[in-house]
Amino acid sequence: MKLHHRIDGPADAPLLVLGPSLGTTMEIWEPQLPALTESWRVLRYDLPGHGGSAPAAAGFTIDDLAGAVLDLVEDERFAVGGVSLGGAIATTIAVMLADGAGHRVRRLVLCCTSARFGEPGPWLGRAALVRGKGMAALVPTLKARWFTPGFDGQRVFDRFVEVDAKSYAACCEAIAAFDLTGRLGEIAAPTLVIAGSEDPATPLDHALTLAGDIPGASLTVVPRASHLANVERPDAVTAAILGHLRADEPAEDAFAAGMRTRREVLGDAHVDRAVAATTDFTRDFQELITRYAWNEIWNRPGLDRRTRSCVTLTALVARGQMEELAMHVRAALRNGLTREEIKEVLLQTAVYCGVPAANAAFAVARRTLADLDAEGR
Repeated sequence: MKLHHRIDGPADAPLLVLGPSLGTTMEIWEPQLPALTESWRVLRYDLPGHGGSAPAAAGFTIDDLAGAVLDLVEDERFAVGGVSLGGAIATTIAVMLADGAGHRVRRLVLCCTSARFGEPGPWLGRAALVRGKGMAALVPTLKARWFTPGFDGQRVFDRFVEVDAKSYAACCEAIAAFDLTGRLGEIAAPTLVIAGSEDPATPLDHALTLAGDIPGASLTVVPRASHLANVERPDAVTAAILGHLRADEPAEDAFAAGMRTRREVLGDAHVDRAVAATTDFTRDFQELITRYAWNEIWNRPGLDRRTRSCVTLTALVARGQMEELAMHVRAALRNGLTREEIKEVLLQTAVYCGVPAANAAFAVARRTLADLDAEGR
């Protein structure tokens, strides 16, 4: 079995292998690609009969798919991950290599996936359905499972109906036979599990099983996201993946690490303006906050960036720092908070920081969000 694949990123960077979900192509990872290829050489592949991969009508297992992915990788260390079926393939690779070659897997990223995707019956029924009626027969059901209501995922479904139906059915049969629940403890690679809070396809208990049974694994739950969380909430998923992968990168000096985080949280445009406005009088202060606030605090692993944004918004309201609040409302959105979640944080401040402070904060947030709407963001 040969899988179509593509490699992006610097030729001398460490390798990251990413797999798609059933019914999608390597394009599923495009929202994460610009950030990941800054430091990683990213190999993405297509499943049989999906995208550029040749059809494979029947008779393969997820072990076979994992072997085909390993055939794409030179004899080197690599990080590996995937969403849904791609995550199952990544988990299988980690288990396959655990006995004697586990050191090759640097990091594992499991997004909206499972060690066992439920009872075989529904998967075998789905295979029979697409063999008889084609891919379009599944679209109405999957629209309710892949995205939360109101999210426009039409581009994904345009590609879905192009998938070879027999190959899709064969993948369903492979999933029906898949069960790694008894082998997760063999995985030695540092593992990140990502779950969509509203995912009906691989509900939170599937992620909890992975995170609980893989030694040392961490779990990130993405709010208001369904099964294709990396498409629906790309900023939150990208931030989680980058945070996990960067633990394997060479250490940066404090200023460089802080400046990188500052740009990721506040955006290049804001930081470029701040740098351009720096004078001899303010330079030492700018370096101080970059080294200590943006590196020593924002880069600590104890809280994710969404949580740090919630804390920062609350502290700024409490202290009445409304100019900084506007900047951090924008930052909170970049860190994966929704507008509704920002509203909830400000409502909380009304009780614990006082109604006048919250009133001023709502006015600042409203203007900031209106500015973002005017900018088309």
